[in-house]
Amino acid sequence: MTKRMLIMVGGVLVLIAALAFGFFLHIRQIIASSPKPQPQTVTATAVASLEWQPQLSSVGTLTAVHGVDISSEVAGQVRKVNFKSGQNVQAGEVLVQLNADSEIAQLNALTAAAELAATTLKRDEAQFAAEAISQAQLDNDTADLKSKNAQLAQQQALVAKKIIRAPFAGRVGITAINPGQYLNPGDKIVTLQAIDPIYVDFFLPQRQVGMVSVGQMVNAHSDAYEDKIFHGKITAINPKLDTTTRNVQIQATIPNPKRLLLPGMYANAMIDVGEKKTYLTLPQTAITYNPYGSTVFIVKPVTPEGNAPGVPPQTKAELEVQQAFVTTGDTRGDQVAITSGLKEGQMVVTSGQIKLKNGARVVVDNTVQPANSPNPTPQEH
Repeated sequence: MTKRMLIMVGGVLVLIAALAFGFFLHIRQIIASSPKPQPQTVTATAVASLEWQPQLSSVGTLTAVHGVDISSEVAGQVRKVNFKSGQNVQAGEVLVQLNADSEIAQLNALTAAAELAATTLKRDEAQFAAEAISQAQLDNDTADLKSKNAQLAQQQALVAKKIIRAPFAGRVGITAINPGQYLNPGDKIVTLQAIDPIYVDFFLPQRQVGMVSVGQMVNAHSDAYEDKIFHGKITAINPKLDTTTRNVQIQATIPNPKRLLLPGMYANAMIDVGEKKTYLTLPQTAITYNPYGSTVFIVKPVTPEGNAPGVPPQTKAELEVQQAFVTTGDTRGDQVAITSGLKEGQMVVTSGQIKLKNGARVVVDNTVQPANSPNPTPQEH
């Protein structure tokens, strides 16, 4: 019985070993026949050394050198409108005339009264010289003439207010005032803006106040004119900082002879400071920002042979990536400066990093490259 049991146990063990070996061969065959991971397609660019001009930048608002909403000081009916909407006008030019018939009639009456008072005074002066009247009479005549002249001047000022003039040269806006319309004191007639030159007001943090001064050049860009840069100078620095934001207001004056810039627009103001510096630069899309540091993926050949400084675009060579930490510096448009971690000429992945890890095989396809402009413009048209 013992010998038979041993034979049975041995047979079971042999069967189990055979099944296990067969299962092992099956698993190995499945692994061998499974598809191999394919290289990931990415874009890449070489680390380039570029010369940068350090700049301070801020978003500002364009304001008119002189700007006002024209209104009437007195009530009256509009008799004539002497301008068209959007027209350029000169200082002192008549814009609107109000009905002043009754005021002019009163002015004529006061003019006659003043002339009579002057004649009376002249006659009484001759009588006083002949000692025919007293000094008191002459004083009354003098006071009466002054009173009549004061009333006349007051009425002349009232008549003048019925003629509304441009206080300075500029461009009028769109108006809805029409002849025959009645205006109350303070009613808006039209806006008047002097826009050549024009101001751009912007703010800088207090740590940058020492870098700017009156007379410094300012370059302004508005998205209304994508490729045009407007040049001006700093004309005023607010002597007081905003206590809430600790920012200082800067005002620059920009020539605007073609009236392209309009009050109310926003503009990007840039100020060149210091000397030009040379930086290693990359597109900002190449940087992966993490809590533990900024990283990039460097593209290298799989084999150590042929340590070329870089791999040309569109290649199908066997490439792999290696993750590296970098230190970033200033940014300019789509570009970022690299202060450490890379060398000039190294190839760095600029898009597709999310699917990569150390040692991953890649194929570089630069058919479509990410933005890499120091002065980008809006893509919408």
